[in-house]
Amino acid sequence: MSYFNENFSTLNKLGGSKTPFLFIISYDKQSIFCKPIDKLENDIYYKIENIKNYTPAPLLRSYKFEKYSVPFLEYKSSFDKIIDEIKKGNTYLLNLTFSTPIKTDLSLKEIFTHSKAKYKLYFKDLFICFSPEKFIEIKNDIISTYPMKGTIDAAQENAKDTILKNQKEFAEHTMIVDLMRNDLGIVADEIKVNSFRYIDEIKAGNQNLLQVSSSISGKLQTGWNEHIGDIIDKLTPAGSISGTPKISTINIIKNTETHQRGFYSGIFGIFDGTNLNSAVMIRFIEKEGEYLVYKSGGGITLDSDVRDEYEEMIRKVYLPF
Repeated sequence: MSYFNENFSTLNKLGGSKTPFLFIISYDKQSIFCKPIDKLENDIYYKIENIKNYTPAPLLRSYKFEKYSVPFLEYKSSFDKIIDEIKKGNTYLLNLTFSTPIKTDLSLKEIFTHSKAKYKLYFKDLFICFSPEKFIEIKNDIISTYPMKGTIDAAQENAKDTILKNQKEFAEHTMIVDLMRNDLGIVADEIKVNSFRYIDEIKAGNQNLLQVSSSISGKLQTGWNEHIGDIIDKLTPAGSISGTPKISTINIIKNTETHQRGFYSGIFGIFDGTNLNSAVMIRFIEKEGEYLVYKSGGGITLDSDVRDEYEEMIRKVYLPF
């Protein structure tokens, strides 16, 4: 589509002139939207933590929501291929994703407006996301990232201790933190882990989820705003939604997943003329013809249980009202 014909040099140019802009980048980086904030069309809405360009409203009516998940055996087929690649040493952690058709009597705009999330995007009635996961943030020449890996139902008995003591979850999270440390080291100096495996609670439809995150930072050279596009290009796709080692894992994803990710698991964000804040596009719904499709997934390691991973993928398909 003509909306997505920009490239990373556009981000460099707008950043260099300190022009506030919104950017949206697909998972494979082949589709890029980038436009000054004051030139955005009136059918593009966003929320980046406390910055938003729309008026929130309460949901005043009941609604229908149905999901039609991929059959377990189809999921298992892809899962088994990933495990085989892990045993061959081609990947250690891979984020496996699927598309789930959904039915609802709500419009994409209604879902966007009423959903509760730190990071939200509505683009021209084509797709929306309501993400809990920050990608990178840049303030005062410090670049920070907050990889999120590990999810559990908050209602489960001793949920916090269970998720933090789970060895599979610990290993998976540690690998992502190590990957993101290495990624930040490509663009910044003085890399450090500020907080390792802390818990956030998020609303997931009629339940709450605990999600495990870490905080990592580094120092950029002065004038980084002139190279925003280059920085983002080097850091994407995000490690938390691809895996490690990144290059070989991305190739396995390409040959294993049964759908096109498109903008799902890409990133979006805002440069306000001074600082940059962005999010990973998870919790994602898009139109495919006259139907709606919800895309979700989770990280696979050698210790993963196929039934647990399948149920986590389904659990992430929800409306966060």
